[in-house]
Amino acid sequence: MSRREGSLENPQADSSISPLSHLEAKIRQTHSLARLLTKYAEQLLQEYVQHQGDPFGLPGFSPPRLPVAGLSSPAPGHAGLPAPERLRLDAAALSALPPLLDVVRRHQAELNPRAPRLLRRLEDAARQARALGAAVEAVLAALGAEPRDPRPEPAAAAAAAAATATATATDAGVFPAKVLGLRVCGLYREWVSRTEGDLGQLVPGGPA
Repeated sequence: MSRREGSLENPQADSSISPLSHLEAKIRQTHSLARLLTKYAEQLLQEYVQHQGDPFGLPGFSPPRLPVAGLSSPAPGHAGLPAPERLRLDAAALSALPPLLDVVRRHQAELNPRAPRLLRRLEDAARQARALGAAVEAVLAALGAEPRDPRPEPAAAAAAAAATATATATDAGVFPAKVLGLRVCGLYREWVSRTEGDLGQLVPGGPA
């Protein structure tokens, strides 16, 4: 996976390829990465639920939707926004996810130290979110999209949100920490899937 991610983070431009062809290739590569990570995100969520015990995974269990500082689900009107704005929102969400996933991994290392595959998936997910976010930013740059409005550095804002999430979950106890992890894993799946859909609309021959 790491070799593939690296090729997408640092695509080699061929001087003999037209700018349009290079843009199409970049979009296809990034869309392929998003599609792969959508599958991985679903596997992560399933693995997470399996290790939390009852009532997680029981039919009819509906956990409370804890707010996550600095990140929420894609807005209902997301699909109606212009493509560059959708991709900006995707990139911002992907940049917020790695520190939150790191928080979940640390909680799970304490709660489920004998679940190495889950811990590895959480670590991989944080790295993959960074890779996809960087690839989306590269697509935005290739599209000539206007830079985002000035605001706090995403990494600093995400770190602050992760610190808040850590303090909240730690103070509240084990069950809220598990629910927070479920929420973060769900948000990871939502935003990776949303990014796949947004990029898919830009792929030549893809859905309009």
